[in-house]
Amino acid sequence: MKKRKNQKSPVSLFLALGGGLLLIAAAILLANQNAPAVPTPVTSHEEETYPDISRVSLNDANSALEEGAAVIVDVRSIEAYQAAHVAGAINIPLAELEARLAELDKAQWIITYCT
Repeated sequence: MKKRKNQKSPVSLFLALGGGLLLIAAAILLANQNAPAVPTPVTSHEEETYPDISRVSLNDANSALEEGAAVIVDVRSIEAYQAAHVAGAINIPLAELEARLAELDKAQWIITYCT
């Protein structure tokens, strides 16, 4: 009777490698479940149209403001307004706009912005 050398069979080796790969794949899947979702960056808002709202050019708005024919209303939060705003703009946050409309001169062109 011949003595066998302590050799591993190819099937055992294949099962060990397959099991190892399966454990690695499971670890990767579990790690990715806890990763935060990456938001899709928005490159343009051109597809968002509001046909009932007329647009105003920067030149037209600036000219009207200088002539006293317009008031620029920043409808962002007070914190955003304090951080930076258009020169000459007043701040009325959007949530307060309806209640504070009386503060605005209806004879003037009211130009709102939020960016």
